[in-house]
Amino acid sequence: MSDVKCARLLVEASNRDVEALRGMGDASVFADEIFGFHVQQAAEKLLKAWLALLGESYPLTHDLELLFNLLQELGISTSGFAALSEYTPYAVQFRYEAIGFDTAPLDRQAGLAMVESLLAEVQMQFGGREGK
Repeated sequence: MSDVKCARLLVEASNRDVEALRGMGDASVFADEIFGFHVQQAAEKLLKAWLALLGESYPLTHDLELLFNLLQELGISTSGFAALSEYTPYAVQFRYEAIGFDTAPLDRQAGLAMVESLLAEVQMQFGGREGK
């Protein structure tokens, strides 16, 4: 599979997570653990897609900070998305254990906005590469 095709599949998969997030505004219906999981998953897929578009292999990891660091090592500025690293624990840890009651609720609008912004940035990276 070409790097572009792999990236496209990852972006399409992340878009499904973003669509789910758009319907999860009500915290009384969707726990923060579920919302945070989909933010993390969307961001992970998008960062891996970006790496694939650059012709780079990406590790099988849920660690968003590691993926951001790999992009930065390639000269890509990702500082505008760095706050998404805070969602890494939602990939595994908070999928199997509840967030403590003393933890502030997630800012769902901010989480969705950050991942939508990353989605738009990665989609822009496809310019001229669609047919490859």
